[in-house]
Amino acid sequence: MISSTRLDKGGESMLDEMSDEALIYAIAHMKTTGTDSQFYEVKTCRKELTRDIGRTISGFANGSGGTILCGLDENANFSPVEGFDAARIQDALANYCGQKMTPPIRAEIQVRVLDGAPIVAAYIPELRPKQKPCYITTSGCYNGSYVRVGDGDRRLSSYEIDRLISEHEQPRYDDVIVPDATIEDLDPTLLAGLLEREKTMHPRNLGELDDETVLCKLHVVKADEKGNLRPTLAGLLALGSYPQEFFPRLVIAFTCYPGLTKTEALPDGRRFVDSFTCVGPIPQMIEDAVAAATRNMRIGSRFEGAFRYDVPDYPPLALREAITNAVMHRDYSPDAQGSAVYLDMYADRLEIINAGGLFGAVTLDDLGSDHVAGSCRNQHLASILESTPRGLSHPSSTSGYVAENRGTGYLVIKQELERIGKPAPLARASLAQFSLTFFKEQLPYEQKLQETVSYPGKMNNSTESIEYAIIQIAEAKESVSMKELMDALKRSRPTVRKRVANLVARGVLVPTQAKNSPQQRYRLSARFATREASSYANF
Repeated sequence: MISSTRLDKGGESMLDEMSDEALIYAIAHMKTTGTDSQFYEVKTCRKELTRDIGRTISGFANGSGGTILCGLDENANFSPVEGFDAARIQDALANYCGQKMTPPIRAEIQVRVLDGAPIVAAYIPELRPKQKPCYITTSGCYNGSYVRVGDGDRRLSSYEIDRLISEHEQPRYDDVIVPDATIEDLDPTLLAGLLEREKTMHPRNLGELDDETVLCKLHVVKADEKGNLRPTLAGLLALGSYPQEFFPRLVIAFTCYPGLTKTEALPDGRRFVDSFTCVGPIPQMIEDAVAAATRNMRIGSRFEGAFRYDVPDYPPLALREAITNAVMHRDYSPDAQGSAVYLDMYADRLEIINAGGLFGAVTLDDLGSDHVAGSCRNQHLASILESTPRGLSHPSSTSGYVAENRGTGYLVIKQELERIGKPAPLARASLAQFSLTFFKEQLPYEQKLQETVSYPGKMNNSTESIEYAIIQIAEAKESVSMKELMDALKRSRPTVRKRVANLVARGVLVPTQAKNSPQQRYRLSARFATREASSYANF
């Protein structure tokens, strides 16, 4: 049995909210796997802190937070360390966090008791974006910054550190003049469409101005030190005749692979079914990328009554939104200008990968939320694309503009996939890149949900109906997050949160992290896991 003792008096603590069962589960999981986890790190620290403690503090602070457990021996199956001086380690750890880390870390540190022996638990919170990177002061920013990866701490690269620092203020890489380009390098047809749109939408502000003045106000062009008008990076990428003359790798690289990995080959030795590099201005690249993916996908069908409907592997509208997001929100810093946007199609999935992780305070759980305002890394590029016609750059394109710039892209993607019965996309983000994966078929836990939910008809909004479905998902997966439940159940966050809270209160679900932790997940309790899910109403 684990019991806890507060060493600091007063105030709420994340560790206070971590249940005994959640901590027992975390330690039991590490015993089973024989190693630490993404959000838990065990340190022996018998009489003094281990030399690598700063790496773990930095890794958790620069990542999603985590808990350090001192007084357990990983080499002895995570058992308590004999002679562990809990009070000494608690003081030393508090001093290290406050005095030897930049910025200082306000860790929540408690002594808790495991099998009659004391351990020290320290919750390291994730820093706000403008405070990152956290680093070991004596090592300096570029040598002492780490991030948590799996069960270890990896030193951040210079590129990753620069990206963190660049988020301290609004990036302006898209507003930089391209020194070798001239206004003649912009496509006249695209320029005319942009100017017509802007003057029509904002007649009092722009309607009476000459074209060059409007282009300057839109940051399509800027005057260099000699007074010559030259395109900005945003203007050239969105409206240029051939931006790759100046930036040869700012392209969309499409590849269709025959198998599930890049190394699988066809019988004749070819590793690609199709390969195409999309060039030109952003509107043209997007349409070419959608066309390349479409010609390599299957088109199935479904019948509703007397009507037949086409069902593609991946809906074109969802693809267009995802690709648009990738080129609009990617990193355009000098270090990333040699990196393309990659559109990789495999036998079972399609991946869209771009340089640069999520920008600002947006997290993966925020994607698709109605209540979170998006952050924009490339604000001038986004504004220009909002008024750039997509049909003028590509004969087969439908009418409209490249981007809505309203933060609705991810919602459209989910709705389009749901419309044809496809699973929700999988988003992954690191400091260096962002990826979005579309799947051809349903994921295993979604299939299990459909197969095992036995109540008649479609799921309704009754408490019993939703809670039963939550149990089915938790049973199919080792643990589940609030975001995963929302996606699977297609219900709002308040609705799902209320049902989860009820199941936690009844002892059916157990949180795996402290309350309000950004990496919170839920699993079936040990008591309930041995029972039939259908009996939960009487549990």
